[in-house]
Amino acid sequence: MTRNPHRVQLTAGYLLHHHPWRDSSRILEVFAREHGRLTVFARGVRGPTARLAPVLQPFQLLLLSWSGRGEAPQLTGAERAQHSAALPRACLLACFYLNELLLRLTTRHDPLPQLFDNYHATLEALRGGAPLAPALRVFEKRLLEVLGYGLNLATEAHSGVRLEVDRCYQFRPALGFVAAPSGSAGALAGSSLVNLARETLSDARELEDARHVLQAALGVCLEGRPLSTRSVAKSVLRKAAR
Repeated sequence: MTRNPHRVQLTAGYLLHHHPWRDSSRILEVFAREHGRLTVFARGVRGPTARLAPVLQPFQLLLLSWSGRGEAPQLTGAERAQHSAALPRACLLACFYLNELLLRLTTRHDPLPQLFDNYHATLEALRGGAPLAPALRVFEKRLLEVLGYGLNLATEAHSGVRLEVDRCYQFRPALGFVAAPSGSAGALAGSSLVNLARETLSDARELEDARHVLQAALGVCLEGRPLSTRSVAKSVLRKAAR
């Protein structure tokens, strides 16, 4: 892989999103391990004879090459870095949710190799049959940490006393976790928070508490902007309920 800022060859990356541009080209949003998130123009990649069309697929680790100055260089090559099995269909919408988080919360041209590795590891775990909900919660937790908004899952906000597994807490995004009576509105089990810190979530209560906390924390980072994938997921659930 070259280090020339105007010419990059065979750098590891993922395709996060794409949309058509002119007759046969696409604008790609990619997430590269050494270069962060960036926009790349890909010419001649649409249509039945487009050589790179089968390669440029989401959730597949790619080796990408591009060249050019400015904010959006031109793709010069792409190949599969490895032959990976397709993701289980039940995981696809959730993985598009991960892509949307990366698109919304990362800054262009800001290399985040740790986040890239977490994303790659999450996809590989899901391919291997890992349970979906725990994998999503751990990715969200690590995403917040990399972005500088990590949760203090060690101590109570007011007293500084360590969180206890047999107590309950409430989450206040601007403050942290505060002690709360059991059964009060929004009460979270201390065991849920401890296991979120350990990344060992298992039962339904732990997963629901973790989802509540992480959704609130991510909501602050998103500044109230809704996520399209969440809207789609809610629509799917409503249709299934009927």
